[in-house]
Amino acid sequence: IAVPAVPNRGASRPKSWCQLCGTGMDSPSPLPTLIRKKRDGERLEDAEIRSFVRGVTEGTAQQGQIGAMLMAIRLRGMDAGETLALSRAMATSGRTLAWPPAWHGLVVDKHSTGGVGDKVSLALAPALAACGCKVPMISGRGLGHTGGTLDKLEAVPGFRVSLSPEEMCSTLERVGCCIVGQSEELAPADRVLYGLRDVTATVDSVPLITASILSKKAAEQLSALVLDVKFGGAALYPTQDSARELARSLVEVGTQLGIRTVAVLSRMDQPLGRAVGNSLEVLEALECLDGGGPPDLRELVTALGGVLLWQCGKAAGAAQGRELLGRALDDGSARSTFEAMLGAQGVPPDTAHRLCSGTPAQRRRLLGTAKVCEELPAP
Repeated sequence: IAVPAVPNRGASRPKSWCQLCGTGMDSPSPLPTLIRKKRDGERLEDAEIRSFVRGVTEGTAQQGQIGAMLMAIRLRGMDAGETLALSRAMATSGRTLAWPPAWHGLVVDKHSTGGVGDKVSLALAPALAACGCKVPMISGRGLGHTGGTLDKLEAVPGFRVSLSPEEMCSTLERVGCCIVGQSEELAPADRVLYGLRDVTATVDSVPLITASILSKKAAEQLSALVLDVKFGGAALYPTQDSARELARSLVEVGTQLGIRTVAVLSRMDQPLGRAVGNSLEVLEALECLDGGGPPDLRELVTALGGVLLWQCGKAAGAAQGRELLGRALDDGSARSTFEAMLGAQGVPPDTAHRLCSGTPAQRRRLLGTAKVCEELPAP
């Protein structure tokens, strides 16, 4: 699902790599008035949305008021303009990143709506970097029954998920990719809203999901973004039609934010690959980086990566992008980049080398095994 890209709004970005950006000062609106307005199905103006987000960020909005607004949005919805305004206000609620001019058009990222056994990011980020992209991947932890990329990487001894924006820039310069957690400085409004959505039964709101995902990606100042929108029995959206509604919202708003955005719909009726669990998924991602691994994992990694290489001009089309991405997996360049990323994010060089170059048995010993193992044979 793609929408023609609009001109990149990054032309006037500051020359410094990282800086603090703020929103314009709008006249404050009483929150109860805004809540009542959305409750009654009326449209919120951009300035009203900015006022609400500023109250969330500065702590002047009470949790009860925030929860009431989230529920009003969940029940009454938001149109595309409101969703864009919410995404933009959340993106500028804290610090935004800026990159060297030489990286223009090459800064890319991927986001998945979550699934069991989804270790795509672990293989995709270094493979994209090996193809010449810059990948400042901001990932999350486990939520509900879905595993978190950060939790998986922390199964590697010494891996550090907290990097400052300056450390991210340095790692991207030397390695080409990093996988980090959301900083308190980036999209702080999202951190507040994300936690409250989980306890107010508003997780499945399309406008709120769209703003949550894209506010972080806009703060990264991306050139291109691919979204893996899951559907099926183990996904947030069980049907393809419901997933497509979210995908269209993400693509439309992402494009309006100046990011070349594409969404891919993928099934989540069963785990991706064969391994589920933090260290086990690291081991399976390494199989993929060795040029092997489960076919469904490799297929999704190359499909998403191929789209991004096309979107940022590294390939003439998605098919050629898949070939280039597959070549990086097969020739060892993606695995070497993964090893360099581990070292840059705190893993001792000897540990990183043994993990990436060792046999499967050596890799398992390095990450450790469970104290109790029970076989569950299929009939």
